[in-house]
Amino acid sequence: TACPPPAALATMRGQQVASLWQRASLRLCRPLQGPRRFASARAVGKPSSMLDLRSDTVTRPDAKMTMATMDAATGDDVMGEDPSVIALEKTAAEMLGKEAALFLPSGTMGNLCGVMSLASSSSGPTEVLVGDESHMFHYELGGLSTVAGLAMSAVPTSNDGTLALEALGKAVREEDVHHARTAVVCLENTHNRMGGRALGSAYMRDVGAFCRERGLLLHVDGARLFNAAAALGESAAALSADADTVSICLSKGLGAPVGSVLAGSLGTVALARRYRKMLGGGMRQAGVIAAPGLLALRENSTHEALRRDHRIASSLAAHLRTVDGVSVAHAVETNIVYADVSDAAGGADGLIAKLRHGGVLASAYGTHRVRFVTHRQVPDDAVDRVMKALEPLA
Repeated sequence: TACPPPAALATMRGQQVASLWQRASLRLCRPLQGPRRFASARAVGKPSSMLDLRSDTVTRPDAKMTMATMDAATGDDVMGEDPSVIALEKTAAEMLGKEAALFLPSGTMGNLCGVMSLASSSSGPTEVLVGDESHMFHYELGGLSTVAGLAMSAVPTSNDGTLALEALGKAVREEDVHHARTAVVCLENTHNRMGGRALGSAYMRDVGAFCRERGLLLHVDGARLFNAAAALGESAAALSADADTVSICLSKGLGAPVGSVLAGSLGTVALARRYRKMLGGGMRQAGVIAAPGLLALRENSTHEALRRDHRIASSLAAHLRTVDGVSVAHAVETNIVYADVSDAAGGADGLIAKLRHGGVLASAYGTHRVRFVTHRQVPDDAVDRVMKALEPLA
């Protein structure tokens, strides 16, 4: 559909513009065939009728977010002049209890800029401690090593998503000419591969004290930090109080179309801003994506909003446990459910094929594990639809 001329747009009411923008977005943003674990929804010019539980990144901007984009005040963010970005960064810093914050295109870049900034205080070859099941270790292309030149040491991850203090202690290098210096510890909250487990403030305080005693710095990959806060009944600021840097994702549970935020001290964030520019993340009139991010942060990060997603995930887990050949891999605390599927039930590929035939999308992790993720655009009847798709097995 051709875009109306500017004169016509100027006379249109806000809702008409939102409707036009939504139709255009759907044409431009059809899911493409991606990696095996994210099979395409095959949208054809309109919202798919499929129930999409592949990830909480699949949400589409609603009318309110679309209007936030249309109405965004903009300026050159590289020059520090975009009012929408400034407002987003200020709000995020306040909500996370930090001095400053930085808007970035992605969580991967946020983690990389954060750890690079912290590690810059270490002289010579430097090592970072990460969980062996962490997103930073598995899904961020080894950026800490390939881009930042930092060695990564993988620490065993406990079933609850924590890194045991004893394990961390064993991983810290002694001062020796043969060793890179350990400088940064990285945690993930909530923990994706451990089923969305939430790390509480008591544990975070213990790790913070551990780091301070040893002269280490702490980075938290908090892509779903607000899910953790909702599950635990704590504030995001309390969960990140002991972190030197913390990243949050705006486009997962909060439902924004794009973007992440890194928060920390004034000096650390100033350095991270330079690294963001070096990595190609300097954005000009970025207010058009910061504005829906700000809306998401203010309105969709509440405990009430996120606990709805958690309730649906918990109900889904309970129902999946009744399916022959299917078991739930982890305790379900937030919005992620991992199901292990036996050969008799068709393995991951077989289960995903049955789900897809019944109008449900999920993600395969290996040959026998399937992930379901609930989000703000999952309907109230989601569990019924999943179970109907699995009726041949139930």
